[in-house]
Amino acid sequence: NTLPNRTPGLSSTTYHPLRRASGGGRRGTPPEPAECFLTAFSSSALFPCPSMETVRYLFILFALAPCLGLSMPEKAIPSAEPAFGADTATLLRDGYISLFDGKTLKGWRKSGGTGRYKVEDGAIIGYGKNIRGNTFLCTEEIFRDFILIFQFQFVDRSGNSGCQFRSRQRHKTGRVFGYQCEHDNNEKRSYTAGIYDEARRGWLYPGIFTAGSGQQTASTFSLRGREVFRWSEWNTIVIKCHGKRIQTWLNGIPRADFEDDDANHFTPEGFIALQVHGGKSAHVKWRRLYLKRLSSSKQTTSP
Repeated sequence: NTLPNRTPGLSSTTYHPLRRASGGGRRGTPPEPAECFLTAFSSSALFPCPSMETVRYLFILFALAPCLGLSMPEKAIPSAEPAFGADTATLLRDGYISLFDGKTLKGWRKSGGTGRYKVEDGAIIGYGKNIRGNTFLCTEEIFRDFILIFQFQFVDRSGNSGCQFRSRQRHKTGRVFGYQCEHDNNEKRSYTAGIYDEARRGWLYPGIFTAGSGQQTASTFSLRGREVFRWSEWNTIVIKCHGKRIQTWLNGIPRADFEDDDANHFTPEGFIALQVHGGKSAHVKWRRLYLKRLSSSKQTTSP
């Protein structure tokens, strides 16, 4: 019942999405290729104790390896499974604030359709039947550059959902629009932690910022989503916004990563909101919502 201890922005012993842990093995940086060569040779019967000449030869061989077509050990892939262990005290110490007190909806306001929200067992519940229009539970506070971490789970898979960020309302009280971190109830598509521009441009990642760019295609994005998402358990999502760059992670795996260079639509700040999508039914839960403000980038400008 604790958050991942590899949350971006925590201390050096905790997870950071842009930094790989130290130490050998699958979870860290592997030994250098030269070290691998020396270890293998020194433990063999042919070279029980390599001389300096042997060591020099091995380093020459290593340097010429690309030209000779020799393969080198691949770098370790960061673990897909985040460790759980960062408690509230650790998060607060590292600069995170709690957006949800676990008991009430203080600091939040409802906007939009006929979906409903309540607090139950330390989680925010979004639910409804025959929901007219998309409904949003919005923070009263506005955020600019930040790292947001939270957990969510589908109870009823018939309803779509998402987490809005840097979002706004038309004419201040009208339709909610802006960036949305998708909570995809479609198992075949599995776009969870992809980025959708609610009531505006549509899919951004995968979408506008992946088409023809050599980045992940929609099919590979879906494949990885199916591998990572947990239908019967809590899922941990991290959203990082710094300037025009937006990044997301799902259960420790990178998902979206792009810069919104659309001068007509880029939104540098706004509220965070939990969506109950319009439709026949919806039932989704969120908990452990923590946010850490980042120093604002000079490149952020109003649209």
